[in-house]
Amino acid sequence: MTPETVVQVLWTVSAVGLIILVLLHSPKGDGLGGLSGQAQLFTSTKSAEQTLNRVTWILTILFIGLTIVLSAKWLTVTPDFPTALPSPAVSPAPVTPPSPALPPG
Repeated sequence: MTPETVVQVLWTVSAVGLIILVLLHSPKGDGLGGLSGQAQLFTSTKSAEQTLNRVTWILTILFIGLTIVLSAKWLTVTPDFPTALPSPAVSPAPVTPPSPALPPG
């Protein structure tokens, strides 16, 4: 596996995790977190919100950082570029002057 593939997998996992965490957020009510009993895993609702916020921010920063790395193509393997331009493989055809016009008649 190339490093670019590993970063793409991490990027995808962070994107899916970020979507799930955003859906679990509850601005006023229980949100989707109330359906699964997510709030009971922590000692208080405030603790659950703080933990959810921290994990969401960490995944957001990871997702944005990996997006920058992937879009800049910093991990793409490219062959070494020569320092001078290569000479053309095929030389151009010689230019022949046009033939003189024939006189009318």
